[in-house]
Amino acid sequence: MKAAIFVEPGKMEVTEVEKPTLQKSTDAIIKIVRACVCGSDLWWYRGISKRQANSLVGHEAIGLVAEVGVDVKNVKVGDFVIVPFTHGCGYCAACQAGFDGNCLNQEAGGNGGYQGQYLRYYNADWGLVKIPGQPADYTDDQLNSLLTLSDVMATGYHAAFTAEVKAGDTVVVIGDGAVGLCGVIGAKLRGAKRIISLSHHEDRAKLAREFGATDIVSERGDMAVQKVLELTDGAGADAVLECVGATSAIEQAGQVARPGAVIGRVGVPQTEPSSNQLFWKNIGLRGGLASVTTHDRAVLLAAVLEGKIEPGKVFTKRFTLDDVQAAYEAMDKREAIKSLLIISQ
Repeated sequence: MKAAIFVEPGKMEVTEVEKPTLQKSTDAIIKIVRACVCGSDLWWYRGISKRQANSLVGHEAIGLVAEVGVDVKNVKVGDFVIVPFTHGCGYCAACQAGFDGNCLNQEAGGNGGYQGQYLRYYNADWGLVKIPGQPADYTDDQLNSLLTLSDVMATGYHAAFTAEVKAGDTVVVIGDGAVGLCGVIGAKLRGAKRIISLSHHEDRAKLAREFGATDIVSERGDMAVQKVLELTDGAGADAVLECVGATSAIEQAGQVARPGAVIGRVGVPQTEPSSNQLFWKNIGLRGGLASVTTHDRAVLLAAVLEGKIEPGKVFTKRFTLDDVQAAYEAMDKREAIKSLLIISQ
C-alpha cells in the first residue's frame, strides 16, 4: 500500500509499505478515505522537534472498517468511522473521567500512519466513533467537517471545555490556525456571548468571524494585550483559549485573562512559562491532549450532522496522497490554513 513518510526536515515522500495487519484482538484495520496535515506536524517538518527518519506520519482521518479483531463488538466491517488520534480504551481511570487523550492503555511510540491507504487502529472497540451511513451519503463539505472530528475540531473544543467556557462569557482565542478557528466554534457551542480572536491574517480573521468571533484583534504583543483590555473595560476575559503552544502565547493569555479566569491550553508546548503571573491573578491553567472520542460522542458529531457547525471550512487546499510534499509546503508557507488529503473515494 501507499503511505507518506517523513524523510528529513522539509522533505516528505510517498512510498510502498506493507499493509498493516491485526496484532491484537482489540484492533481494527481502517481503509482511509480522507486525512490531513496537522499544525503540530510542522514542528518536526521544520526540524524544531525530532522525528525518526522514514517514519509513518499523520494522526487525523476518517475511513471504513476493513477488518476487526474478535473482541471488537461496537463497530463492524464496512462501518464508516471517525479515526481519533487518541485511541481511548474506554475503561481506564482517564477514559472514565472523560480524558481519553490521556488513556492509560495507549501503546508506546506515538501516532503515525494516518496519511496512508490503510491503518491499524488499536483500542478500536471504544476509540472509534461510528458515523451513520457511508461516505457517499455525505457532501464534500460534510466529509471535511467529519474529518475535523478526528482531532482539530475536538482539540479546539477541548480548549473551550478545559477553560470552562459557559453561557454569557467573554472569551479570547489566541491563535488563528485551524485549532484556534475551531476554538472559536467551541466557545460559541458552549454559549460564549463575546469571542475575541487574535488574528493577524485577513483570510483567517474572516473565517473566525464566520465561525462566531465578535471581535478581531490584529495587533501583536503588548499592543494586542492593551486592545483586549480596552474591549473588556480593563477587566480581561472570563476564559482564554491558548491554541499556539509557544511560551509567549501562554504568558499573553495570563495578561488578557481576568482574575479568577481559566486558560484552556491545547497548543503543543515546547517550553513551559513561569507560573508567577498566574498565581498573583488566581488564574487557572488547564488543558492538554483533547478528549476526542468523548467530545465527539457528547457534542461534536451531532453538531456536524445537524448542520450547527461547519469546521471543515478550515481546509483551504486539497491534495492527493501522492502530493503530500506540496500539502506540507502549503501549510509551512501559510498558503493553506489546513491541507486536506484525499486518499480514497
